[in-house]
Order: sequence, then C-alpha cells, then structure tokens
Amino acid sequence: MNAEGVRERARSLPREPGVYQFRDDGTTLYVGKAVDLRDRVASYADPRSARIRRMVDRADEIEIAVTDTETQALLLEANLIKRHQPQYNVRLKDDKSYPMVQLTEHEAPQIEITRDPDESATVFGPYTNKGTVETVVKALRETYGVRGCSDHKYADRERPCLDYEMGLCTAPCTGEIDLESYAEDVTAVERFLEGETGILADPLRREMEAAAQDKNFERAANLRDRLETVEAFHGEGGEAVQAVSDERAVDVLGAAIEGGDATVARLRAEDGKLVDRDRHTLEAPGASVEDATGVEAEAGGVPAVLAAFIVQYYAERELPDALLLPERHGDDEVAAWLEAEGVSVRVPGAGREAKLVDLALKNARRNVGGRDECGMLADALGIDSARRIEGFDVSHAQGKSAVGSNVTFVDGTAEKADYRRKKLTDQNDDYDNMRALIEWRASRAVEGRDDRPDPDLLLIDGGEGQLEAARDALADVGWDVPAIALAKAEERVVTPDREFRWPDDAPHLHLCQRVRDEAHRFAVQYHQTVRDEVKTVLDDVPGVGPETRKRLLGRFGSVENVREASLEDLRSVPGVGEKTAETLKSRL
Repeated sequence: MNAEGVRERARSLPREPGVYQFRDDGTTLYVGKAVDLRDRVASYADPRSARIRRMVDRADEIEIAVTDTETQALLLEANLIKRHQPQYNVRLKDDKSYPMVQLTEHEAPQIEITRDPDESATVFGPYTNKGTVETVVKALRETYGVRGCSDHKYADRERPCLDYEMGLCTAPCTGEIDLESYAEDVTAVERFLEGETGILADPLRREMEAAAQDKNFERAANLRDRLETVEAFHGEGGEAVQAVSDERAVDVLGAAIEGGDATVARLRAEDGKLVDRDRHTLEAPGASVEDATGVEAEAGGVPAVLAAFIVQYYAERELPDALLLPERHGDDEVAAWLEAEGVSVRVPGAGREAKLVDLALKNARRNVGGRDECGMLADALGIDSARRIEGFDVSHAQGKSAVGSNVTFVDGTAEKADYRRKKLTDQNDDYDNMRALIEWRASRAVEGRDDRPDPDLLLIDGGEGQLEAARDALADVGWDVPAIALAKAEERVVTPDREFRWPDDAPHLHLCQRVRDEAHRFAVQYHQTVRDEVKTVLDDVPGVGPETRKRLLGRFGSVENVREASLEDLRSVPGVGEKTAETLKSRL
C-alpha cells in the first residue's frame, strides 16, 4: 500500500477511538490503537523508519474497529495482539502464568490443575499459589472422591486403582459409585470453588475434632493446617484476580532486552510476602519496535516492553493494587487506564521496594537472550513442562551411612529452600536405596505431608536400574510424575521408552547435568556428615587418619570410588603421598 492509498483510507475513517490492523492477504501485520483513528492511520503515509515503511508497503488493507472509550481500545489491541501475534508488534509469547482448576466435560468429570484448560471444561481461577491449590484440590478429592485420572486411564478399567484404596476417588470407572451420586459430589466441588467455603471446611473440621478426641494428634494437626488453607482460599486472596484494598497485592516487574528478545520477570507480593514469581518472553522486532501507543522506540527500549507487557498481560486479569517498575513505561494512555483502575504505579529509588525491583531485574536478566532450557527439555521429552525439576541421588560407604538427596530447580536455577535429605536403611544396594528414597518423597506428596508443589519432572542420578527402581516406587505409591535418569559415564538421558544422546552443547542437556551434579554434591555432603561418626575400612589402612579419610571420601564420595581410583588420583588428595596411595590400592 503506497502513501496515497494510506491517506485515502484514512480520510474515510471516523475521528473516534478504536483499533486498526494493517493486513496482508488476510494476515495481520500490525495492530495499533488510537484516540483518533483518522489522524493515527494517516500518520503511516510518512513512516518514521524503514521497518515501518516495509510493513506499510506489504499491507494491502487497513481494518478498523471503533470503540466507545480509549480504555476499550487499549484492551482490544492487547487481545488482538495475543490472538494474531503480528510480526510488527511487541508480542507476549506465553502468558499462561497462573494455574487454574478445571472439571472436565465427561460423564464422570475429572478434577485437574492446569495452565491450559480445555475449552469445554468448567474452569475456576486463576490462582497465584499452586501449592495452596494442590492442598485444596487434594482435600476436595479426599472429601468428595472426584477422580484425578486421565480419561485414558478411566476407560475400560476392571478394578479400582490405588486412588480408590487411598480414599482419593470413589471409582465411578468400575461402578463403585453410580454416576448420579458422583454428579452430586461434583456439584459440591463446584459449589466450593464458586466460593462456598463451608462445604469443604465443615467436614474437615469434624474430621479434625474426631481425630483429636481419638488422641490422634498428628492427624489432627495435619487436618488443622489443611483447614486453615481451605478457609483462607477464598477469603484471603487465593485467586489472582481478586480486587483488594490497602495495597495487599503488589506486582513487581523487571525487564531486560537483548537484540530482538525481551524478558519480563514478575514477582507478586501479598501482605508483604512474596507468593509467586514467573518470567515471560516477548518477541521484539529487530532494529526498532513500536510501543503500545504506536509511537516508535529504539530496540531495547524497556519502557516500550513494559507498556506492551502491562496491557497484554493484564487485559484478561484483574490488576494488582500497585505496580513497581524499574522505570516509567512512558505510555500516557496506559497510565490513564491504570489510574482509572486505581492502580498505584511507582518507580522506587530506595528501600525494600527498590530491592524487590532489583530482584525482578535479576530474574529477567537471567533468561534474556538465552534459550529456554526448560522448554527445550519439555519438548525433547514430550511432557507439558519442565519448569520445576527435582533431582535425586544416594550416597553410602559400602552400604554404611546410606543417605539420599532431593534437590529442586525452578526455571533452571537451584531452589535451595526446597532441598531435602533423607537417612536411608544401611544396605549396599543402589537400586533399593533409590527405591526407598523415591518412595519416601512420593508418599509425603500423596499424603499431603510435603509443603512443596509437585514437580514437573524427577531426574535420577544413574542409569536404567536406578530409573526402574524409582518408577517402581512411584507406581507403588501412586504418584503420577514423569521420571528420567542421567547416566554419568556417557551422559545418556534414559527415559522409560528410550535413550537420548543429545549434543554436548545442548542447553537442555546442560540443565539435566546441573540438576544431576547438584543432587550428587548434596548427597555426598550429607553422607560425609553422617559418616564422620562411622568407622570405615579406610580407618584400617596405615597412614590414613581421620582427616585423610575425610578428604578421601570428600574427593571420591564413597569407599568403592576410592577403591577404583588410580594412583595418580589418590596422590592428588592432600595428605596422600606415594606410599599411602600404594597402600590404599593394595589394601582395598
């Protein structure tokens, strides 16, 4: 479309607010909003950059939509950008940030936590805290027996699964409950999720009181904690989309750009505590980008990215009470919208708020310009997500001082607050040790005794044997989480169905290696702590005292590894000379 064609089209447009689209053979190239459609579209007859000129030249039509207000234009623009992902806009690639609860459309509906609900499902949420949602859904299943299995597992069953034995499902699949009664239970679940807290809180309270009367105090305490979560679910901000006062909910944004890639990190604080964090990738065109108002900005301009993110992200969500930004977004229309909605926007210079912004910036910079390791790993394995990974390893000295490690990585970064460790029964069997470790973790998850969210993936340090032992434990307990193993010798990724040999420079392999190595380090560290009080065969080797023994086990991890070490490796340990190294080789 040439300049005269743009001017001619503009002359036919109204002087009202609205949204315009430049299109090429039905494909949307660019979406913009305007206070005055005629003036804004006319300005494209003389584009301010070569990139925008190319866009205008490609377009063969300009489509408009008139709105009643500027705010409507703002939100319509955001939704059209999400829907069409136009090449010349700053585009938010993935805004599936909050978990939701869905009840599927089925004769026996399934309850499920998801970030991508089915169109036909009954959906509740979104919610900010997945751990809270998991606690509530588990309580709903224990109380009303709504199934959590997939339709595939539901079909053609001849006998109830483990969920029925554990009281998590009433087994409509095998007729243990008739569909009419099951539908009544599903209705009760819907009533709770719609806001009727008592329908779940009351039976929990009765069960808690009964447990206390029976002097089953551990069970009563567990039910008390669950009851507190349930009672707070609706009344104290379980949902992300709940309007509140006194700035109880604050979102903190940090943005970073490298080339054509942009990342916005969002932290959410409620009642002064961080409750959620996520990162979002935006695709910014090269050379230059246009901000949410259509005004051209230099590539890498954080204000343009912030303006685009705010509009697109919050178009379908209730806004927080306050937004903390690293710098002004520079969009007058976005500012007017936020002010009309009662959102306080601040760029803090010092104090706790400034520290939160710095933290958001660090989160944004960690991912910008790089490849999404977690997404690549999920794609390679064919699973929904690999954002939260738990790694496992065991360590012992010929069966003595056996321990297990459980480390957690979120978005490719170690989450040390979620590390756990476990003393195991002493036995010189790596497979049985791994089975015991995974059974311990799975049982805690299924019984609601672990305060961490369920991971997207388990990564086992070992090969086929360790993985099979882990999967046996998962099946026995009934914890449905995918598991893989990473073998040290050849860096083979082992899954239940096949093996992968990814290139040495593959980012998703590096992620697996980091999780595996950290699980190994944490296991060895704990083993050393436990083993320091235990005598090993190293104590009988002349020339090896307590300190040398500690260094040897710290360097090699176990007596077995010391036995397999070469003389050169042994001599590399401080305190081990030629004679001691030879003595070790001969004695072990």
